[in-house]
This record gives sequence, structure tokens and C-alpha cells, in this order.
Amino acid sequence: MKTSYKENDVVFLLKDITGLIKPQSTEEREQEIQAGRHYCEMLPMEYVPTPKYMEAYEEALKHYARPTALAVGTLAERIIKEKGEHVILVSLARAGTPVGILLKRYLEKKYGLKAPHYSISIIRGRGIDGNAMRFLLEKYQPNDLLFVDGWIGKGAILGELKKALWTYQGVSADLAVLADPAKVTGLCGTHEDILIPSSCLNCTVSGLVSRTVLRRDLIGENDFHGAVYYGDLKEADLSYDFIHAIEKEFVFQRGISEAEGRTEQAEFSEAGNRNPGLEEVKEIAREFGISDINLVKPGIGETTRVLLRRVPWKILVRQDCKDESSLAHILRLAEEKNVPVAFYPLKNYKCCGIIRKLSDA
Repeated sequence: MKTSYKENDVVFLLKDITGLIKPQSTEEREQEIQAGRHYCEMLPMEYVPTPKYMEAYEEALKHYARPTALAVGTLAERIIKEKGEHVILVSLARAGTPVGILLKRYLEKKYGLKAPHYSISIIRGRGIDGNAMRFLLEKYQPNDLLFVDGWIGKGAILGELKKALWTYQGVSADLAVLADPAKVTGLCGTHEDILIPSSCLNCTVSGLVSRTVLRRDLIGENDFHGAVYYGDLKEADLSYDFIHAIEKEFVFQRGISEAEGRTEQAEFSEAGNRNPGLEEVKEIAREFGISDINLVKPGIGETTRVLLRRVPWKILVRQDCKDESSLAHILRLAEEKNVPVAFYPLKNYKCCGIIRKLSDA
């Protein structure tokens, strides 16, 4: 797979289908998705954001590089504690890829580890790339694989991962993320709904690689899932600018102590087998008459994505967060796309995007 990332940072286990699939407009994709077509069969048009939005991104990077770097450090220390030094980082394309690169660089700088890092595809409703999994399991021990993503919204991909991996004996369905406001994993940098600046952009902060594609006419039985390389956006590529901005803020922490581990586990265990984030999403869906919870996108990362890729009906913002700089890019996007913003008493998240069925509009 062609990418603007260097191979010593990440190897994409994806089939390059550049030029074989025509990107579609947001409105066209929304109509097809709501008519029943799966999102993995289409690609959105990717573009360079407006200058005003890029100003908001640069501000976000300036203010949130340090919190993101701290979350990388905390997560890396938890990985060492939980998995040891023989870890193989397997990031979920595409939001997991820059996080996997940052973890790889932190582990190498602090511990001298040269952890292999791959990026593979998992698709909600379609599962994980079986050919990529077979490739990895021919090279590595199952218990050394660790899956990495950017953040957790309501936990849909974690659920998909757990469902997909039960056939792979010895492979853990643990998912390492920087932010988990849904409180469904202990392997995270923070349970706060923080802004991870890479969520603000699409391919131009992800190695110029598209979302992954799974379509029978493009992906054969023995192929990896597919993706497109956006070479025409090369001049706007900020993938390494983002990596270097976060890496510059690394604080090499002492390891996670037993006491800290117990405290974290106690906080995480309060939720038991519940998913507080999913419970809140269901409440929001009921409140606004949304029959499909997949149309409710909670958290900063997911709200950003819904504004970039879909046609949202409304953005909810927690009252006490309305002036936070972490939401400036969201408010900018909502303004540019004429999406109304409403205040709502969110519990686990700072904001939430809602898509309404076109038939209800």
C-alpha cells in the first residue's frame, strides 16, 4: 500500500486500489448509506479544509499536543505493564495508525524497543481482515498482538473486535486507545473526552491513505481489504507534522505503579460489565427519536468525523464546555456546514453528533 509514512514507522496490510473506485460526495454517500448500502463499499471525497478551519486545527494542535503526548506516555506504560516487551502493535486503519506510530516511537525512545507496527482493516458489520490476521499469525505469537485505535466513542469497534477475534485462539481483544470516555477499556491514556488533534483531519494526517474498502469487485478472496492513496493531496500532507508535534511533547514517565494500577482498575471496574457511554447514547437516541444508535456519534473524535464525512442533523455540546478550545474546530465545521448546535446535559462526553434519517427529515 502506497503511503506517505515510512516503512520503519508502519506497514499497511492493505491492497492499493487507487484509481479503481470513484469517491462520492457526502450527500450522495449519505443517501446510499441510509438506503442500505454499507459504508465500506464507498469512499468520501477528500479535500483540503478551508483556511479558517485549518486555523482551528493549528490552534488545536498547539493547545492539545501536550495532553495527547501525555496520553501516549500513559498508554505506553500500561502496555509495558500489561503486555511486556514483546508487543506487536496492530493499529486499526485509519485512525489508529498515527497513534500506533507515536506508541512505537515512545517505546523505542524510552525502552529501546523496536516494536513491529502494522495497520490493518476492521469494518463495523463486516469484521476484521482475515487475510491480514493470517499474515500476522504466521509471523508472530498470538498473545503478542495488541490492537490500537485512536479513541473509543460508544465502543462499536471494540465490540466488532471482540466478535471477530473469538476464532483466533490466543489473540486478545484488548484495544489500546488514547481516550476512552465510554469507560469500556482499562488500556487507555485517559478516560476523559480529550481532543486528539489527528481527529480533526482525514487522509492528510493519516499518511494520505483513505478509509478501508471491502467490495467484491475490488477485493478478491486472498486480498487484504483495500484503500486508496491520495497523491493529489501531497502538498497538503501534515502526517509527519502531527507526529513530530506530539513527539516533541513526550514526557518519559516512570512506569505505572501497582498502586496506580489498582486505582485505575477500581475506577474502571465501577462500571462492571456496563458500558456507560453506550447507555448514554441510547438515552440520547430515545430523547431525539433516533431509531438506529449508529446515527448517534458521541465524543470529540466521533463528532468531528461525522461533520467531516456525513450529513449531521444536530450537534450537542455540554453547557460547561461551550467555550473550551477543544471544541473550536467542531463549532467552526458546524458553522461552515450550517449544522445547528444545541446545549445538552452530556455525562461522559463533551459533545455528540446526531445524524437523522433522511426519510424523517
